[in-house]
Amino acid sequence: MRLLSSLVVISALAAMPAPLASQEGLAVGSMVPAKAPLETLDGKPADLSQFVGKGPVVFEFWASWCPNCRMLESQISALARRYAGRVQFVFVAVSVNQPVALVRKHIATHPLPGVVLYDRQGFASEAYEAPATSYVVIVNAKGRVVYSGTGGAQKLGAAVARAL
Repeated sequence: MRLLSSLVVISALAAMPAPLASQEGLAVGSMVPAKAPLETLDGKPADLSQFVGKGPVVFEFWASWCPNCRMLESQISALARRYAGRVQFVFVAVSVNQPVALVRKHIATHPLPGVVLYDRQGFASEAYEAPATSYVVIVNAKGRVVYSGTGGAQKLGAAVARAL
């Protein structure tokens, strides 16, 4: 009897639908936030919204110490060369364990193929729901998210092409 009861419970649990996986970051198909304040590397106010609506944009939430970000560098550089003049690349340096002086020093020796901004207060990271560094958000010309993901093994080429 006990075995039969256990089998009934196990069967009932197996028949239940699996819970939906939670998505990290902005949902594909959503519009990017209207405001995402941060600053330039020389401390002037900026906002990620200034890049939206003028064409496709690749945003990467990045850190000089991030191994996944380093893994993405060659792929993003190749995409920036391939889509030069058609897609904007914007790198958001998070302030976690990297003061702006360190970001400037890193960029001087390891230039990135686009605009580099600094998220001193974390407002842009919060607005874009950045779960970690190496977080990439690709946006089409209308400001709609066509891709979001994290990690060094992301394949971004098809998403950039879809944003065009």
